[in-house]
Amino acid sequence: MSTVETPREVRAQAKYVRMSPRKARLVAEHIRGRSVPEARAVLAFTSREAADELQKVLQSAVSNAEANHGIPEDRLYISHAYVDGGPVMKRWRARARGRVARIRKRTCHITVRLAERPVQAPPAPLQTEPAAAEAPKPKRKPAAKKTTTAKKKTTTAKKASAK
Repeated sequence: MSTVETPREVRAQAKYVRMSPRKARLVAEHIRGRSVPEARAVLAFTSREAADELQKVLQSAVSNAEANHGIPEDRLYISHAYVDGGPVMKRWRARARGRVARIRKRTCHITVRLAERPVQAPPAPLQTEPAAAEAPKPKRKPAAKKTTTAKKKTTTAKKASAK
């Protein structure tokens, strides 16, 4: 039996990013589960401001993996990419008739966790077993199709008797 080592994980986080968490989550969903080179390509061609921030966090996580654990970029994939809400700055804007409107300037915390793809051992050679051990399953008859010819005959007979 082959042994598979548990994958090592590396994390990078950007805190207090001046962006709405909802907008950043839209981009984070695109890269979740992808390999690092594939995620870089997706972020490079995503035309949202959040893609730039996520690219910085991804680069930081890859650098952490290479420097601290010696894992090459090609063997990494994005196991988790999530965006949490940060503190909200509240500002006020003057409105008509002496009223004010609240302006919420949202911030978020972006976290990217990378994991190393487990190295798979080569598959063991298959043992040939006698085919008689497994009994073949009996074949089912195909379901009979419903025909509409009987219905057509009755309607044509009614038309002929009506004349």
